[in-house]
Amino acid sequence: QVQLVESGGDMVQPGGSLRLSCVASGFVFHSAIMIWFRQTPGKGPEWVSSISPEGLLTFYADSVKDRFIISRDNPKNTVFLQMNNLQPEDTALYFCARYISGAYQTPKYDYRGQGTQVTISS
Repeated sequence: QVQLVESGGDMVQPGGSLRLSCVASGFVFHSAIMIWFRQTPGKGPEWVSSISPEGLLTFYADSVKDRFIISRDNPKNTVFLQMNNLQPEDTALYFCARYISGAYQTPKYDYRGQGTQVTISS
């Protein structure tokens, strides 16, 4: 069965960095567009970034552009999100998902992980 397991979340001070990982299993990872979302209590998921199957195309929400970098290691079935210059408004539960339809910037997913909490606080 499809499984997505995130890790790397933590509490850091503003201006800090974190690297999130998402290990996938149960499907052909190197053929899948992968997505990172984030979610805060009481709100729906916010799209953060997408990456093409081969990793050559990447897309970012305006709110994270120039601060976050998405990448993937297909032999290791892993997608990453490097987050730099983190700010309090980046505080959220971050989860990865497998793309199913929609434009890169407005994707829909069929499977998602449980997420990893990122908290930015001084």
